[in-house]
Amino acid sequence: MTIKKVLLALPLTLALSGCIIVSGDHEGDWDNNNSNWKAVQKENLSNITKLSLGQSRSQVLSQMGDPNITEAFTNASGSNYQVLFYRTNHEHSDGQTTKDETTPLVFENDKLIGWGQDALQRLNRN
Repeated sequence: MTIKKVLLALPLTLALSGCIIVSGDHEGDWDNNNSNWKAVQKENLSNITKLSLGQSRSQVLSQMGDPNITEAFTNASGSNYQVLFYRTNHEHSDGQTTKDETTPLVFENDKLIGWGQDALQRLNRN
């Protein structure tokens, strides 16, 4: 190959080496496990239906896995509260999980006292 052909081919080779073609549905790439978001939501919803009031936080974590969002506080009377949020309602394909896309699980002193938006609202009123 002559030097002239090499010099002509080099820019074309470099320009094409950065091209990537992506096809298919990649919305499922949002979570750490690279799982499909539909399957994760379905599993979370199924697992929530199997919860029982009074379960320990460790039992729930064993059943549900790691939450998407966690919050905790201690109230004035010394009770510890923790809210675990699990993604159950996909809204935004932005790679982030927001609270409006989750179901909250509410714990008082490491015991499950409720789940869902109503349980969270009751906690906020206290």
